[in-house]
Amino acid sequence: MLAVDKVSVQFAGRVLYRDLSFTVSAKDRVCFAGPNGAGKTTLMKIIAGIMSPDSGTINRAKYVEVGYLPQEGVKVKGRSLFAEAESAFESAVDLQAKVDAAGERLGELDPKSEEYADALEVFGELQLHLDNCDVGKMKPRIEKVLTGLGFKHSDFGREVGEFSGGWQMRVALAKLLLKEPSVLLLDEPTNHLDIDSQLWLENYIGNYQGAVILISHDRAFLDAIVRKTLAFESGFVNEFSGNYSYYLEESVARREQLQRAYENQQRDIAKAEQFVNRFRAKARRASQAQSRLKQLEKMDRIELAPAPDKTINLRFPQPERSGQVVIELLGAKRAYGEHVVFQDFDFRIERGEKIAVVGANGAGKSTFSRIASGADPLTAGTRKVGHKVGVSHFAQDHAEKLNPNKTVLQTVEESAAREVAGNLRTLLGCFLFRGDDVFKQVSVLSGGERSRLSMAKMLLKPANFLILDEPTNHLDMQSQEVLQEALIAYEGALLIVSHNRSFLDPICEKVLEFYPDGRKPRLFLGNLSDFIDKKREEEAAAARAANAANAAGGTPAAPARRGGKAAPAPAATSPANQKEKRRQEAQLRQRRAETLKPLKAKLEEVETKIAEGEARKAEIEKQMADPEFFKDSEQSAAAAAEYREIAATIERAYTEWADASDAIERAETEFG
Repeated sequence: MLAVDKVSVQFAGRVLYRDLSFTVSAKDRVCFAGPNGAGKTTLMKIIAGIMSPDSGTINRAKYVEVGYLPQEGVKVKGRSLFAEAESAFESAVDLQAKVDAAGERLGELDPKSEEYADALEVFGELQLHLDNCDVGKMKPRIEKVLTGLGFKHSDFGREVGEFSGGWQMRVALAKLLLKEPSVLLLDEPTNHLDIDSQLWLENYIGNYQGAVILISHDRAFLDAIVRKTLAFESGFVNEFSGNYSYYLEESVARREQLQRAYENQQRDIAKAEQFVNRFRAKARRASQAQSRLKQLEKMDRIELAPAPDKTINLRFPQPERSGQVVIELLGAKRAYGEHVVFQDFDFRIERGEKIAVVGANGAGKSTFSRIASGADPLTAGTRKVGHKVGVSHFAQDHAEKLNPNKTVLQTVEESAAREVAGNLRTLLGCFLFRGDDVFKQVSVLSGGERSRLSMAKMLLKPANFLILDEPTNHLDMQSQEVLQEALIAYEGALLIVSHNRSFLDPICEKVLEFYPDGRKPRLFLGNLSDFIDKKREEEAAAARAANAANAAGGTPAAPARRGGKAAPAPAATSPANQKEKRRQEAQLRQRRAETLKPLKAKLEEVETKIAEGEARKAEIEKQMADPEFFKDSEQSAAAAAEYREIAATIERAYTEWADASDAIERAETEFG
């Protein structure tokens, strides 16, 4: 499907990779893994055709289409959200317009003219291409992808330029998914997704018919999707047949095995060289020495890649001990005009607690973090700060406040505590500022570099209450691990707004979820994976409760006996129990039939409408193919108008068909 053949790339005199070759087959799920700067994004751009390698080629079949989502920088405007998503089908939409125009043109021409014959041939060819595009199903596909990525139906008519950068990236991702290229290239696709959208994307990619190549620093996301990993390490690229966690385990085993082979070979080489040096001058053994020397020259020497960087143990200055209550909100409300983010909200975080903050984008997570830090006021209610509490807040716009005239090193020096001041360059290395990078001025740093520097500066200042808003977005895996270990060892209170499961799970013991509809935020015990499991359990329990209520005809369950113990269930073997069970099963079948019957009738009605529309459409097309048909201009004009109306009706019917099919699927799931 796609082959990378002996690709070599150098950057600023450094070899990123040499003679790199691998293939991508249909339905492959490939991950590019490795530290920032190893060349992962460069290779993705080369595959996409945006960049060219120093040598080597990218070979792909003629039918293979490649689609690429960059990390950032996508900005569109001038159309509604739905129209922008629909532009993914631009070729099909243009084709429909051409078919309509060709139909109108046929009605204007003399059927006996040569021009009419040419126009008729063009019309037939265009119609054939349009039928292959399945235009009628575009609308339900667009709705499915947009809602899956977190857009509301009320957003569909909004001008796309109104959306922020993160939502702009979602628009770009939606268009790419709708185009369905043969090879999907995604560079950090989860950076701007909330938990629900990320889980939806995991499922979507799992069912995607093409191949997918991913760059991501979210380990849980990669483990759920990837089946092959290409590891970029110090100019070498190694292939592993498994997900990211498999690569980590297998790479250690491979390196140990290669190290043993290397050491054994070095011993053999040393012995051979010793023999040659000892006997090459002696006539009796010179031929043997010469033979050994030739063997050495022909030997395939084992090369060891440089050892991976040693893990740096970053420890933040431990802050002064605060009072038991760090911060407390009582009757809190935050609103922007008519829009209520939350209200009547009571919340307390105590000393040493570490809480993850999650929810859909726009639900109020960043607003809450600013309120907790004191940067934003409450609309109503009270915010109380505990005894000796020092707050440090990393906001998403924190990087914009750095002094552009200072160097990276000077920026952190002004914030560093005395106990870490002598080790700043090592600590900056944790945030990917290595070598001469520390002498760069802030003004020349990229957005991601500024964000990392801002975090380093904040974390080097002792505070007993840290608030971090999306701290991992610009960190590679190794840097995330360093930060994670430091936060685990941190003794103060912690609020982290993030969706990165593998990063949060070892740190946080509570999850606070915010809702976009103004509902009161809800606190869950456990880490982020526990939270996801509990949400799924709640959804399953709600479905079971609905089934039970339906089976019992809506009769509520019998109350438990006093003392909290439930009344004993009748014996499974008793005739009365068997009779009751049969009655409930019969009621369940009846409820299932009552629910599904009208839905299936609706589906059949819509399918009939589609079939009749398609038949009438084909009938008109057949009439249009006859030159005699257009001799009656009124008749041909009416037929063209009817043709357009039928096409619109069929499109609406396909949307109804998709809705009815989804309703049947939900009902069948509900009734088992």
